[in-house]
Amino acid sequence: MDYVGIDIGSTASKVAARGKKEIEFVLPTGWSSKETTQTIREKLLENGIDVLSDDTKVVATGYGRVAVDFADYVITEITCHARGGREMAGDNCSIIDVGGQDTKVILVENGMVQDFLMNDKCSAGTGKFLEIMANRLGVALNELFDMADAGTVLPISSLCTVFAESEVINYIGEGRKREDIAAGVVDSVAAKVAQLSQRKNLSGRIILTGGLSHSRYFTKILSEKIGQKVEPTERGRYAGALGASLLAEEKSR
Repeated sequence: MDYVGIDIGSTASKVAARGKKEIEFVLPTGWSSKETTQTIREKLLENGIDVLSDDTKVVATGYGRVAVDFADYVITEITCHARGGREMAGDNCSIIDVGGQDTKVILVENGMVQDFLMNDKCSAGTGKFLEIMANRLGVALNELFDMADAGTVLPISSLCTVFAESEVINYIGEGRKREDIAAGVVDSVAAKVAQLSQRKNLSGRIILTGGLSHSRYFTKILSEKIGQKVEPTERGRYAGALGASLLAEEKSR
C-alpha cells in the first residue's frame, strides 16, 4: 500500500508519500488549487503512485483541501500538523507553524491535541509578509535571513502588512542599510509569532514547522522572544503532509 498526504497551503502545496514508495515534494499552489491538485496527481503517477488505485490511500489537508477530489479522507490542518509534529518531536510537544497566510500554535500531550490557537486574520506574522518584504529588498527569502543576521534591527512598528511595507519603502528611500531593514522585518515577524505563542503554555519540545522551519536564524530570534528554546526542523514544511500520510495509514487499518 501507498499512503499519501497532500497539504494544499495558500502559497505552497506539500506532498508526502509513504509505503512502497517514499517521496516528498513541494509545488507552488498558484491561483488554482484544482490545477495544482492535477499536477500533484501527475507527478505522483510519474513516481509510480496511482492515487485512484485501491492500493493507495490519500488524505488531503490544508487551505485548499476540498480541491483534492480523489482524496479518501479530508482532515483539518490542526489534526494533520499535530500528527506530523508528533512524528518529529514526540508525544509531548508544542508546534509553532508559520504558514503563508496564517500562524498556528498546537499543544500535544500524550499524543493528543490538548489546545491550539490560530491567527488567520492578518498576514503580518506570516511567511507571505516576509516574501513581500524580501521582494521589496530585491532578495530571495533565504538571503533575507542572511542579510538580517548581519544587520542591526530597525523598528517596524506597524501591525499591518500594507503600513509595514510603507515603513520599509521609507527606510529604503532614506538610504538605510538593507541588512538593518532585513533585521527589522524578521524581528517584527518573530515578535508577532512570539506574541501568539505566549498566549498558550508551551511545554515539551517546541518545534517550528512551515516554510521558515529550517531557518536557524529565525528560530534563534523566536527563542529569544519567547524565552524558551524553539528548535528548527529540516522537514518542518512537510509536517501537515507527513501527518496526513500517517493518518491515511492509521485510518486504513
